[in-house]
Amino acid sequence: MKIKRLLIANRGEIAVRIIRAAKALGIHTIQAHSEADADMLAVKLADEAICIGPAPSRESYLDIQKVVSAAQGTGADAVHPGYGFLSESPAFARALESAGIIYVGPSADTIERMGDKVAARIAAEAAGVPVVPGSKGRIASVDEAAAVATEIGYPVMIKAAAGGDGRGIRIANDEAALRKLAPMAQSEAEAAFGDGGLYLERAVQSPRHIEVQILGDGSDAIHCYERECSLQRRRQKVWEEAGAVCLDDETRESLCASAVALAKSVQYRGAGTLEYLYDEARNEFYFIEMNTRIQVEHPISEMITGVDLVQEMIRVCAGEPLQYSQSDIKATGHAIEVRICAEDPFMQFLPFPGKVQTLIEPTGDGIRFDHFLYEGYQIPPFYDSLLGKLIVHADTRAAAIDKLREALRDLRLEGLKTTAPLHLALADDPDVQVGAFHTQWLEPWLDAGNLAATAKGDAA
Repeated sequence: MKIKRLLIANRGEIAVRIIRAAKALGIHTIQAHSEADADMLAVKLADEAICIGPAPSRESYLDIQKVVSAAQGTGADAVHPGYGFLSESPAFARALESAGIIYVGPSADTIERMGDKVAARIAAEAAGVPVVPGSKGRIASVDEAAAVATEIGYPVMIKAAAGGDGRGIRIANDEAALRKLAPMAQSEAEAAFGDGGLYLERAVQSPRHIEVQILGDGSDAIHCYERECSLQRRRQKVWEEAGAVCLDDETRESLCASAVALAKSVQYRGAGTLEYLYDEARNEFYFIEMNTRIQVEHPISEMITGVDLVQEMIRVCAGEPLQYSQSDIKATGHAIEVRICAEDPFMQFLPFPGKVQTLIEPTGDGIRFDHFLYEGYQIPPFYDSLLGKLIVHADTRAAAIDKLREALRDLRLEGLKTTAPLHLALADDPDVQVGAFHTQWLEPWLDAGNLAATAKGDAA
């Protein structure tokens, strides 16, 4: 079935990205929006738009019935969920299927299976993919958790079985801490995801966060190489790269092959990402979870491979087979993406929504700025602070960092505070320049006053 009318059930920069991909395929675009987003760029760019409710997400973007009704009312034959909101909701995928509408993503069964971290871990083990030593399933009690922790060894990571984004996670260094932290993690998981289920994993010390981009059509699957997302603050990614310079060719090949094996084993359809922890000292990687949707950082995979991931997921979810074989996918050069957020990095990253008074985008070969901004646009205070993603591509990592620095200096976003100064400081940091970091590197770097010191040096 060819998709002719696509409803975008998301907002911000990913909505703009989907609209542009769909229009390139000749698809009529329909933007769903809340009352607070009536004047966002995606509404202006789409062929038509429909309001689905008030500003609060639970009354608009997270309301399954409203989104399905909007798709039905506008004659959409497909819905793209983007990332966040309903993008990993099996109930949403099933509701669309029941309405005879294509869900641009994997099947509801796949979302359900891979969205539950315990089920995903079991699927990974069945596919021969290495996982972090941990519990065999959900933990039924604190006593069971203590027994498992004794078996696998401390420190252990207490994790929510459902959800993501770093919530519902605690690290316990001994049994006393485990008995204190497990109920807290359970309460947080219940509040965030409606599911208080927990499981345990051995805490890998100072790991690097590596992920593999895959594409599948339900029977076949390929990879578009790996990304490194180790520079994180509060488990939220702030700087991403493709590929991961810490990997040798043999490890890279093994890592990417494991991702494809798992994607094929669950008959994956669409674009997805398998996330791993990489123990650099041991040269070992462990699968941790799968994101059954397009990722924020997908552009860097596009930059090194030339594959339009959003177009491809639309095609395969319309029933077309993959148009690429693995031998068609070549990785060229190095790409970096930094997240430009409406936050003040000098005030503990306090959200800073405002009106865009001036917008001047950096331009040039190998520079891309994915965003949803225009001059005069008032950033609504109700949603995520992400304004856009600045992406660069060059022949080498060093050249990419140089290009990123220049692009950040050329970017002008007046009227609000952004995280651009953080990225400039990181681009100038000696450890970042040689790739000597891990997932616990950034927060101590910030706590040590490096951002403020760099800004003072720039002003001198």
